[in-house]
This record gives sequence, structure tokens and C-alpha cells, in this order.
Amino acid sequence: MSKPSKTPLLDRISTPHDLRQLPESELKQVAAELRAETIEAVSVTGGHLGAGLGVIELTVAIHHTFNTPDDRLIWDVGHQAYPHKILTGRRDRIRTLRQGGGLSGFTRRSESEYDPFGAAHSSTSISAGLGMAVARDLDGRTNNVISVIGDGAMSAGMAFEAMNNAGAMHSRLIVILNDNDMSIAPPVGAMSAYLARLSATRTYLKLRDIGKQLTRQLPARLDRAITRAVEHARGYVTGGTLFEELGFYYVGPIDGHNLDQLLPVLKNVRDTDVGGPVLIHVMTQKGKGYAPAESADDKYHGVNTFDVVTGAQVKPKANAPSYTRVFADALIKAAREDDKIVAVTAAMPTGTGLDLFGQEFPKRTFDVGIAEQHAVTFAAGLATEGYKPFCAIYSTFLQRGYDQVVHDVSLQNLPVRFAIDRAGLVGADGATHAGSFDVAYLGILPGMTIMAAADEAELVHMVATAAAYDDGPIAFRYPRGEGVGLELPTFGKVLEIGKGRVLREGTRVALLSLGTRLAEALHAADMLSAHGLSTTVADARFAKPLDCGLIAQLAANHEVLMTIEEGTIGGFGSFVMQMLAEAGALDGTGTRVPLKFRAMVLPDSYQDHDKPERLYAQAGLDAKAIVAKVLSVLGRQDDAAKALIA
Repeated sequence: MSKPSKTPLLDRISTPHDLRQLPESELKQVAAELRAETIEAVSVTGGHLGAGLGVIELTVAIHHTFNTPDDRLIWDVGHQAYPHKILTGRRDRIRTLRQGGGLSGFTRRSESEYDPFGAAHSSTSISAGLGMAVARDLDGRTNNVISVIGDGAMSAGMAFEAMNNAGAMHSRLIVILNDNDMSIAPPVGAMSAYLARLSATRTYLKLRDIGKQLTRQLPARLDRAITRAVEHARGYVTGGTLFEELGFYYVGPIDGHNLDQLLPVLKNVRDTDVGGPVLIHVMTQKGKGYAPAESADDKYHGVNTFDVVTGAQVKPKANAPSYTRVFADALIKAAREDDKIVAVTAAMPTGTGLDLFGQEFPKRTFDVGIAEQHAVTFAAGLATEGYKPFCAIYSTFLQRGYDQVVHDVSLQNLPVRFAIDRAGLVGADGATHAGSFDVAYLGILPGMTIMAAADEAELVHMVATAAAYDDGPIAFRYPRGEGVGLELPTFGKVLEIGKGRVLREGTRVALLSLGTRLAEALHAADMLSAHGLSTTVADARFAKPLDCGLIAQLAANHEVLMTIEEGTIGGFGSFVMQMLAEAGALDGTGTRVPLKFRAMVLPDSYQDHDKPERLYAQAGLDAKAIVAKVLSVLGRQDDAAKALIA
């Protein structure tokens, strides 16, 4: 006899249409089962847990109230959408989350019609939602558009730019502010819930409109004064003054875990046209309903696989410290010697290691929130006053502050130090978080110095080099994950700007690596020796300025010169090719034999999530692919094919 299901109601839900067939009286049980299923699934796959647990009731309430997918639902950021995925036809694949060939850890348009917008970077939902709402209006449709945005995401300027635009356009847009930390105006029992419900009803709106009609008969100045006083008074009661000033009709705050509050408010907003955008302020608790997450400082924001009963996470055995930890420790040591060193991050103190720096130097650590543009220009301002700002931002997030890097840092040649974490492919987070483009987008800027650490010891030296460099902006990039296990120097040495190093001397093939592909290049050199090919391996260290002397020497003394990098076309390999072309090396000038040059880069496509080693193999940037490429260049096609399958 089979055991009864632990999730009998959830088992009956394949799509939100099924959910909408259930009476409201059963939704609390659906939420309980959905929370259990989310915990169980993430315990198997790892990923983001706390954010999803915080929106369980909200997810159920939205899908029960609104006619998704015709009503558009945008999650910001997408990592809180695991429960949404379970309810929207993906439960049977939920245990493939973030695995190769499985579900994305974020919303993704190609994955489901219930994901109208892919979101893995924060603060985009209101802009995207407004675009959808305006398109709906132009088409003459009547569907709803709902953007769910976290309070942290509201710290980004983009969110306020979108709200300012939405408030002026008067398109019908529903924004749900999922407030799980800021406590702008915490709900205070039954009265707060009653006011929120009341302010979303037709009766209240009608009374408000009657009041406006009466005040319009008064002199204009008095009319404006009374209207503003009323809105401000309502704002003081409910906390919505700022949003009202931006042109939104504010409802809340309400308890985001209480379906008896959520459902009537959502239905009232659905059924009532306020003549413009609405903001519903929902208070939630990250990690809600799972004791280990509730008690953890980070609310289990991102977790490895774990034991459901105890919450204990499975920690992979570390063979070496992570690059992030090496950076943090090196920066702390440098800051002890130099009180002008300060650290800036954009809402990622733990991810960048600056939480450790902040413990020792709290007054010299600045977390500016999800505001990369501000972070960069804030660092530029610090630099103008003689400080040495280390701006620690993931490669994929630094893209969001690119105009500021160009205009506020590069153009003024200010010595901002960019510590670029998550360089190269990142594994389970996939294409949205891959650090593929930074060498290319920074390398085109005049005066920019770019380093790439080949191992953790090199990273220590690059922190010291950046700290000592005052001639302009400088960046150093390093990957996610562990180092290669080298002994770390006690203190970093200042590297000579624009100078690489040769690790192995050969005569026929030269492999010039930038970054942590160096280990694969050394392995490839061993494999090439078995094919009778003597191979030089060099570490460029700098993508800009190039070590032109080293490159010219490699070109002159080898038949094949190949660059290898963890970045896209247009980066280091392109810089080297330009230098060789200008020097005439590609014409045969100054070379012992006609030079065969190739640049190995990431493919011109976005790669899905998988284990990093698999991704690099797919990208053709592992040792086997390097060997096959060299053999192919030398016309040994059969040997090249065998090398790939060896």
C-alpha cells in the first residue's frame, strides 16, 4: 500500500488554472505544501532558498487572483521565483534547477510562457512592466501587468527612473513591493490591514474623487494645498508618501504571509481602475517557515545542498582558499599599511569578500546598495580626494555602471581600483552572471590598466600592484571558486606594469594565457610534447598595456602563437592581433618562419548553466581543445580529432 502524498493539493495543480479552481479556504494548505516542496527541491539542487520562501503566500495569491499568463507577472529578481516555477508546469523538473540541461535559477522567457521577462539582474521589473503595459494600451487589450520587486532592488536608480516615468504616463501597472528587510512602515496589527484593504476599494476611491471634485471649486492654490495635505496625511498613516509623489496609488503595508489580507487587496486592485499605476506594499520575511533559514544571518539566500531536517549544508572539501577570500585577506593586509585604502561594493559584501574587510575597517567600507552606477562614481569622487578606492563588483554587474566607468573614471583618468570578481564562466548561475565581457569592454578605454590573475598567488600580487598604482584606473579580474593550491605570499609584490612572465620554454609552439586558463595551458604543453611539439607557455598578466616585447619575441621564435583567455572575442586576443598586425609580424616581418596566430576565446553565444569544467570544455578552452587547436593549425587534422576524444 503506497504512502499518502505529503502534498495532496499541490499534486492537483499543474498550472495556475488548476490553482484558480480551488476555493480560497484551501490556499493556506497549498502554501504550506508549496513551501515544503520548495525546501525539499533546493535541498537536492542547492540555489537560492530564502527569497523564495519569503514569497510563498504572495505567489499563491497572485496566481489565484490574476489570470496568468495572460496577465503578465514579472519577478525581480528572478531567484525568488522557484515557487512560481513549481506552480507553472515545471514541478516535474524542479529538481534539475541550476543543473546542466535543467531549469534556470532565474526566470527565463524561453523556458515558459509564464516567464514574460528574464530577470537575473536586479531592478528591471518596473521598466519592463511599463513597456508591457504601454504595449497593451496601444493594442487596446485589458490584461494586467504585475511587477514584483524586492526592497533591495528598490535601491537601484533604474527602479526610480521607471517609477517616475510610470507615474507620468498613467498606464495601468501594478507594482508589488516585497519588503523583507527595510521595514519602511511595518504593519501594526488589524488597523493597518484594515486601512490597506479600505484604500484599495471602489468606495474609498469614489469618496476620494468626490473630495477632489469639491476642492476643485476652490481657488487653485488652496485646491493644491488641500489635495497635497490629504495625500501626505494618508502617507503618514500608511507610509506611501514617496510613492504617491511619484504618481503611484499606494496600498499598504500588508502582511505578505497572511492570505486573508493579501487576497482581498489583490482582488480590489485587480477590479478597480485608479487611473494610473498602483504600488502594493507587502511585508514579508526572508526564509519564512523554515527555522534554519529564519535564524541564519543571510536567511539562506544562497545554499549548497542541505539536510532538510537540520538545515546543515553539504560543504565541498576545499583544497585551496577561494579567490574571493584571497582578495579580501590581501586587501585587509594592504589597508593595515595604508589608511587611504577604502572599499566599495554594490550590495554584495559577502560575495566580494568585503564583509571581512568591513569587520576590521567598518568606517572604510561602503555598501551602496544595488547601485553600480553610483558605486563607480562614488569611488571616483573618493579618488579625487586622494583616497584609494577598491570598487569590488562582479564582472556581470560592472556592466551596469559602464557609462560611469567611461565618463567619470576613464575620461578623468582617476585611480579607481576595480576588483572584478566572477570573471569567466560561473557555473550554476549561467549566462546572466558569467563574466565574459569585461576585458573587451574595459580594454577599449584609454588609460585603463587590466590585469588577470592566473592563480591565487598572482592575485595577491595584483592587489598590491593596484594599491600602489596612482596613474589612472586599474582593474584586476579573478574567477569564482577555489585557487589551484599554491602557497600564498605573506605580502604581495608590486608587479611591473605591462610585463608578463614565461613559465616554460619551448621552440615551436607558444601558448600565451591571460587568467586562470594558465593551468590548462601548462597541461596542454605536456600533451603537445607527446606529439613531438616543444611548447613555450607564458602568462600575459596584463591585457592592457600589452607586453609588446614578450609578444614580439614569441612571434619571432615560434611557428604557432596562440592566445587563450576566459573572455569573448574583442578582448585580449584581439589586442594581441592588432599589435602583431601593426608590427608586421602577420606579414612575416621579423619572424623566423611564417607565423600562424590564433586567438582562443569564449564562443559567440550565451552558454547555459552547468559545472564550470563542463562549460569550459564546451567552450573549447580546456587542455584537450588547446592541443586539438594547435594540431589543426599545423595541418594534423587526424591527430586533432583524436586529441578531443582522448
